[in-house]
Amino acid sequence: MNSKRKVSIIIPFYNAKLSVSKTLKSILNQTYRNIELILINDCSTDDSLEVTRRFEEAFLEKGIGFKLYSHDVNKGVAAARNTGLVHMSGDFVFFLDADDWIELDAIEVLVTEAVRSSADIVGCNWFLSFKKKERKMSQPEFFTPWEAIYLILCGQMRWNLWMFLIKRDLFFQNQIQFIPGKNMGEDLLVTIKLLLKAEKVSFVNRNLCHYNQSNEKSITKIYSEDHVSEVSYNIKEVEKALLSSQYSSRIKNEIYYLKLNIKLPMLISGSTEQYRRWLKWFPESHPYISENRLTPWRTRFLQKSALKRQFWVIKLYYFLIIRTIYGVVFR
Repeated sequence: MNSKRKVSIIIPFYNAKLSVSKTLKSILNQTYRNIELILINDCSTDDSLEVTRRFEEAFLEKGIGFKLYSHDVNKGVAAARNTGLVHMSGDFVFFLDADDWIELDAIEVLVTEAVRSSADIVGCNWFLSFKKKERKMSQPEFFTPWEAIYLILCGQMRWNLWMFLIKRDLFFQNQIQFIPGKNMGEDLLVTIKLLLKAEKVSFVNRNLCHYNQSNEKSITKIYSEDHVSEVSYNIKEVEKALLSSQYSSRIKNEIYYLKLNIKLPMLISGSTEQYRRWLKWFPESHPYISENRLTPWRTRFLQKSALKRQFWVIKLYYFLIIRTIYGVVFR
């Protein structure tokens, strides 16, 4: 029976007192009960730890495992997720951020599909959730690990770990971990490594995860030098993993497409400084702007405008389109 399969849900948190209750309630009320919750307090300075502790009794009353660990110093999300992996005992692992939440039957749906298909990884659709409204976001369906990898590299599919239920053995048999200190782009690297080792994958055409975009900073991505450095490190690791894998002969321009996609958020801003930073980051990818036909024409238009230093075009697009749609319609 599906209920015999335990799922470990790993949630790192840092100063999340305003959002973590909603996250925990979505797990507490799951229709699937063979769950262990693993919380990692990454040295929060607010009341997050106290908020999470208040939930322990309610979880135990429902027969849901409750594990809470605290770091002595702030180590970042990558190290926090590693802590969660060390202490997990489930057959599957599911990662969730402390400001996101899931549908009440999410785990049941994902486990049912994993058992039915004997998949190592099961993906799903998601919601882009704002303060009052949300959008249903659809992933392209994939049937093989390579299809999923290809769709990620070409920018057609997100790589966030909160969209996937993953077999525990995929991590431990292949010694896959997060790189401590490299907290930006860590989802991408680990997701690619997992897909490279997966034998079977599956997809559920349901919107099961809510990705919170309720704060103003979620609309505009401001990349610092540290952010760029950490993402660059993880991209290099992705490239190494791909080129040493069984799929190496299939890799052509896709790595360049990935580099263009990873820095695209710099053009979704009103900052000329971010546009200039875009120009300097992965310049080797610029000749491939027109090559990826899976990229929407609007995205290629923005990239070409940035390459020509027509920053006024990007800024106009941002304020007329992005700020109107996400700043007004969906807030």
